[in-house]
Amino acid sequence: MNIKRFGRPAVVAVAAAIALTSCAANEGATSPAAEPSEETSALAGTLNAAGASSQGAAQEAWVASFQTTNPDVTINYDPSGSGAGRETFIAGGAAFAGSDSYLKDEELAGEFAMCVPGTSAVDLPVYISPIAVIFNVDGVDELNLDADTLAKIFKGDITVWNDPAIAALNADAKLPATNITAVHRSDDSGTTKNFADYLNQVAPSVWTEKPADAFPFQTGEGAQGTSGVVDAVTNGVGTIGYADASRAGDLGVAKIKVGDEFVGYTAEAAAAVVDGSPLVEGRAANDLAIELDRKTTDPTHYPLVLVSYAIVCTEYADAEQGELVKNYVGFMASEEGQTEAAASAGAAPLSSELQAKVAEVVASIK
Repeated sequence: MNIKRFGRPAVVAVAAAIALTSCAANEGATSPAAEPSEETSALAGTLNAAGASSQGAAQEAWVASFQTTNPDVTINYDPSGSGAGRETFIAGGAAFAGSDSYLKDEELAGEFAMCVPGTSAVDLPVYISPIAVIFNVDGVDELNLDADTLAKIFKGDITVWNDPAIAALNADAKLPATNITAVHRSDDSGTTKNFADYLNQVAPSVWTEKPADAFPFQTGEGAQGTSGVVDAVTNGVGTIGYADASRAGDLGVAKIKVGDEFVGYTAEAAAAVVDGSPLVEGRAANDLAIELDRKTTDPTHYPLVLVSYAIVCTEYADAEQGELVKNYVGFMASEEGQTEAAASAGAAPLSSELQAKVAEVVASIK
């Protein structure tokens, strides 16, 4: 499977690197989805995409499964981060972008090199996942945090683990007098934007900065990509970070306060928040960007969640690329694709209603 990591050079160099380092379809696939199929298609070509590292595990499964039934298609996905992915797509270095934040208004107002001039791009939800607050604190296996305390930790207002604010939420924990190292994404990240959006909505008196892909404060420790954050938390002392829940591994995961209860993440609780949230207003009818409801007090919901999008042209200047995008993104959002993502990455499947909306837009891609 062709999941490639190129860092973040200029978008033209990214495109060149993708093209030069293409691997043969099905190479190294180990997923059960990569078992030989009796039915294959006549679809052929190379599809380059870039973006959200949160989609990494799901993309591995999607690529393996899709290339098995489409052996003449090679898919390269560079998990360079949401911001880098959007930049690469806008500049024409990728046929679609994976992004944990939808296109900004100013991005929508510009040109997209892959798209037919005068047409635009749209945001299609393909991946729903909780964001886990991961920690590594000696002697602490369970941790409760409310939004105010979490915001103060990452803003740098709370600096030691036995701070009274943390102790008040964790009466049974033996909190050490260890300094807190709060690890954030150093690259432009949709995961950061979703994390900041949650804190800004639920703890606005503390997290006063407008949510953005860039982490807003000069505090803590920065790390590149989801894997960088996970590695920094794992290998540090008194560390805490945020990452796509599929990458939490054996690290401690905090419960967050929802209403009067402390809630751990589940795929079902993440999906419930998405289903209860409206589309962003003022966008084209075929743009499915979602305005997440972070302020829920329903303890069956987990509001620290991200929706990751495939950002695609409505009409491609290269019709063959358009056909590849239509087929691959359509597979990602299909019931089969969502089952793959749930099994490989613990993602919350799109609801049948949202799947149908995405399928309708995908069918219209030219």
